[in-house]
Amino acid sequence: MVKDWEQHAEAVTRLRDSYAAIAPGSPVRLAKRTSNLFRPRSSSVGPGLDVSGLDGVIAIDAHAATADVQGMCTYEDLVAATLPHGLIPYVVPQLRTITLGGAVTGLGIESTSFRNGLPHESVLEMDVLTGSGEILTIGPEGEHADLFTAFPNSYGSLGYATRLRIKLERVPERVSLRHVRFDSADDAVKAIHDIGETGEHDGRRVDGLDGTAFSPDEIYLSLAEFTDAPIDLSDYTGQDIYFRSIQEKETDGLSMLDYLWRWDTDWFWCSGAFGAQNPWIRRVWPRRWRRSDVYHRLVGLDTKLGIIKTLDKIKKVPGRERVIQDIEVPLEALPEFLSWFDAEVGMRPVWLCPLRTTRDWSSYPLETGAIYVNAGFWGTVVVPADAEPGSVNRAVETAVNGLGGHKSLYSEAFYDEETFARLYGTATMDELRTQYDPDGRLTSLYDKAVRNS
Repeated sequence: MVKDWEQHAEAVTRLRDSYAAIAPGSPVRLAKRTSNLFRPRSSSVGPGLDVSGLDGVIAIDAHAATADVQGMCTYEDLVAATLPHGLIPYVVPQLRTITLGGAVTGLGIESTSFRNGLPHESVLEMDVLTGSGEILTIGPEGEHADLFTAFPNSYGSLGYATRLRIKLERVPERVSLRHVRFDSADDAVKAIHDIGETGEHDGRRVDGLDGTAFSPDEIYLSLAEFTDAPIDLSDYTGQDIYFRSIQEKETDGLSMLDYLWRWDTDWFWCSGAFGAQNPWIRRVWPRRWRRSDVYHRLVGLDTKLGIIKTLDKIKKVPGRERVIQDIEVPLEALPEFLSWFDAEVGMRPVWLCPLRTTRDWSSYPLETGAIYVNAGFWGTVVVPADAEPGSVNRAVETAVNGLGGHKSLYSEAFYDEETFARLYGTATMDELRTQYDPDGRLTSLYDKAVRNS
């Protein structure tokens, strides 16, 4: 959705009016109906911030390769506006309905992250509504540079972005893919290291890099080369399923648009839980409903109705724990993590996405320039009936911490406050909250991520 500057100003006015309407001392939150979070949230009711009208692209400067984008704009709408200019954001997270503001304040990742970092690293400046009700323009330099540096991974605890100016990357129309198999995590790690150092594999450029670990001895790295060369293109929005093609095809081709959303159609591989990968069901499942936000709503419906719990009782399943997490470990620690994960959790496939940051970010401290690998795993595991709530997720946290890694906070977290403060730099956040939110109107990161308040 394309907006102009006047429409943006009107939307910001509505936002500020909605802030003023919230009683002094009451918590400030977004009045947002959709979410890509997988952790419980407070059921408290009351007026929220009106973000209607903050969901579009304001302006694109094709010559400078930049865009001014509203905070609630989805990447689906953002890409639809930039791609006709031959431009895309530096990092386009995997799911269509992730918003730019959400990816920056909550972290995002994709196959270009091994060279472009995370979405917030291509932000030039942004306007942020703080807890005190001010809207400040912040950037990597200047009066509010400390807020800019701490904003990524703050999940709204330091404010909400209303406008972001981001850098865009020039891209051709097509993507040539190579799915390269490795028989061990050690071999895959060596290849990731070499690609990170040289930007190529077997003499060919690598523009996008992610991986799929189907088993300990079947790991694929999917190497994307952005190209204008004429190539045959596949379509994974119909009967064919992208993640299965990784095992079936050594080479492949996609349009740029289909490459960006290759994982969304089947929510990586999670659509199978709803029968959407069954050929007979898939034929009658409308294409417009084969997308991540539809599956997310189905999960919410099951949570409300308890369908899986009822079926588990019939099957005499003792207990079940949801394990939906993305973690980052240093590249060299990936084999040890996967070995531990197979032994203690036993969930496959696992998505792998290398990344490296370009500067220090105080609320998600990673060694600048070092290669990390994001491992994503999403599903449920059977646990004993008397298992401590969150026992598997707690074990994941302990293992990741021991390997010098971090866990994304879009899903359930169980850290104690001391560990959480060390991992996520909350001391710096607390100082900034004193300055930018003196009355404590915004919920702290620990309260949001762990206490679910």
